[in-house]
Amino acid sequence: MSDRAFITPKVLKWARESARMSLEDAASKVSVSSNKLNDWEEGISQPTIKQAETLAKTYRRPFAVFFLPDIPRDFQPLQDFRRKTARKLGTASTFIIREIQQKQTWISELYSENEEAELPFVGKYNRNSNPQTVAKDIVSTLGIDPLNYSTDNPIKEWIIKAEMNGIFISRTSFIHSRLKLDSEELQGFAIADKYAPFIFINSDDWNAPQLFTLVHELAHIWIAASGISNEIGPELKHKESLHPIELFCNEVAANTLLPIEVMKTIDHSAFSSSKNVFNLSKKLGVSSFAFLYRSYSLELISLNKYRELKKDADAEYQAFLIREEEKAVKAKEKKKGGPDYFMLLVNKNSHLFTKVVMDAFRGGHIQPTQASSLLNTQVNNFSKLEAFLYK
Repeated sequence: MSDRAFITPKVLKWARESARMSLEDAASKVSVSSNKLNDWEEGISQPTIKQAETLAKTYRRPFAVFFLPDIPRDFQPLQDFRRKTARKLGTASTFIIREIQQKQTWISELYSENEEAELPFVGKYNRNSNPQTVAKDIVSTLGIDPLNYSTDNPIKEWIIKAEMNGIFISRTSFIHSRLKLDSEELQGFAIADKYAPFIFINSDDWNAPQLFTLVHELAHIWIAASGISNEIGPELKHKESLHPIELFCNEVAANTLLPIEVMKTIDHSAFSSSKNVFNLSKKLGVSSFAFLYRSYSLELISLNKYRELKKDADAEYQAFLIREEEKAVKAKEKKKGGPDYFMLLVNKNSHLFTKVVMDAFRGGHIQPTQASSLLNTQVNNFSKLEAFLYK
């Protein structure tokens, strides 16, 4: 008989439930019935050591946790600013939130111990502040001109500038190939911290909505409101059911990317066709929908014109998605393996976070196992990871 793992039953159950997994799904990972897994959680029988190790990996918990006498104190849950009717966070969302919390806690403690200076913009304002004032402070602090980007990829410029100012930005659309994030469930979240503010963006969308999400989450940092967001954008329906914090952060993002003084200088010929709208929106780094709604809300166009152009924009967007999908397929065939592993890894970990961990590892301040755990990759990948970082 295989060696049994005399785990603590209630800890095993807590690990599964905190991973938002059903008995059936978890049991399938170790090829047993849900009744058998329930017996382990009730203490009627015990799993083998191999089965317990598999469950630890499935739940993304250290194996040793199962042997604790009681349920450990987990990370405090982030405030959920989503609508009350929002879909319950699933396993992928739970895992990415936990992962970013672990990274953020580590980097914050490191900076605090090293007596790094606190970041003055975290919590500089509050929900009662003027959104235009907050918007202007964000672009001023980061040194960005939303009307004159230095690249044709605005979100890349925003991320670089944000990380230069000590804000860690993580972007991904999956935990692994079989566990993807759902943008209908989670678009982004922010952890406001004086030493190491961290932002996560679900990249399961095209760049324009991601940029609006990024600036929305920056607003969360500026008012020190850590939490989970969804349904981000200026053109949302049923705004009355949105949390006041979300409404405020959407307003800040709209004023940041599409400031009133700029919108009012736009020549009316820009609205003569959906193509003109698309080109101008692309230059500003926003979606046509966001641009059109902002124009309508500022009374730059009539309701009929808004509906006409939005209908055309819908059609162009669908055509755009088809073109993007075709380009992605061709790129994948050309590369024979899809996106670069190290690019995806750095995007997920945050470029700045990866550098800090690698510097700590090379300086002998942390052990290889800890560095590997923080970066979610094996130590033998470190040289290639560094080559990617500094190329």
